[in-house]
Amino acid sequence: MDHRLSPEHEELRRTVEEFAHEVVAPKIGDLYERHEFPYEIVREMGRMGLFGLPFPEEYGGMGGDYLALGIALEELARVDSSVAITLEAGVSLGAMPIHLFGTDEQKREWLPRLCSGELLGAFGLTEPDGGSDAGGTRTTAVRDGDEWVINGSKCFITNSGTDITGLVTVTAVTGRKADGRPLISSIIVPSGTPGFTVAAPYSKVGWNASDTRELSFSDVRVPAANLLGEEGRGYAQFLRILDEGRVAISALATGLAQGCVDESVKYAKERHAFGKPIGANQAIQFKIADMEMRAHMARVGWRDAASRLVGGESFKKEAAIAKLYSSTVAVDNAREATQIHGGYGFMNEYPVARMWRDSKILEIGEGTSEVQRMLIARELGFAG
Repeated sequence: MDHRLSPEHEELRRTVEEFAHEVVAPKIGDLYERHEFPYEIVREMGRMGLFGLPFPEEYGGMGGDYLALGIALEELARVDSSVAITLEAGVSLGAMPIHLFGTDEQKREWLPRLCSGELLGAFGLTEPDGGSDAGGTRTTAVRDGDEWVINGSKCFITNSGTDITGLVTVTAVTGRKADGRPLISSIIVPSGTPGFTVAAPYSKVGWNASDTRELSFSDVRVPAANLLGEEGRGYAQFLRILDEGRVAISALATGLAQGCVDESVKYAKERHAFGKPIGANQAIQFKIADMEMRAHMARVGWRDAASRLVGGESFKKEAAIAKLYSSTVAVDNAREATQIHGGYGFMNEYPVARMWRDSKILEIGEGTSEVQRMLIARELGFAG
């Protein structure tokens, strides 16, 4: 398979690469250490059209595809993952559910502002007692006339409490099947709806310039028209969203892994010990060569999954493989980059320290590594 980029995709890659190094890199370290959301950077990303990359032009999008989104995410994550995850969650989890499952009215109402970056959307799936068991949703939504009444809580929700967050799409139990299993539906909850409470930001190990919060719903009333797609199809909807999201997260993880290579090559050429650059030592060269190999293969993996997605082919297994491998690679490369930097790798002023802190969540978010192995095994025909 040929995963070389088209001229259009290569132009996008260069544009985002330049933006990441000239706009993001000089500002993000300070914002990261202060745990501040990068509003100015996000506004610029919106003006560039990055939040609208995979959406139709009729709704304010750029008319691109998921490969274009992955390219942008990889280039951003080579410099910083907080900015990259803000874009990933805003597109894959915030706007994509409305694009895929929304009515024409819902698309007209929300997509233009989400594509422009004027608003951010979030996806409320994970619950305090649920974790990877998304089918164990406890949040409920009861129909009362022309409204849904929502009660419950969600945790670890990205982009859910910023000043520009416009909505959270929430999964909730809206009834029971004949066999007693829950009917899970997706419902749009606009920010500021009475009874919808957004907690203070989490104190996190990494992604410190991104927004992550716990949400609670106490008799939250929204119009019945806020149902996203068919009632009872929420479980199938979020499985589709997570499959696509794994491709995006894999691109982000690849970017972090490649960023570790970039920083290590630079440092190994500049840092002198015993009268010569440390990069003159074959032990350092081989370590960095292995890092480059891992990043390269991770890129092949996510682009393969993205190509299948764009081509309308089955991509579930390939997305799980890409996500599992790239997240492992990101952690491995971050560890090695920190080791190459020595004591400086433990100092937050160096990007690799931020990359080290940011890497671990990639083995957890949007499906843990254990879940990815389970999905791959199922695609190979194993039950359970």
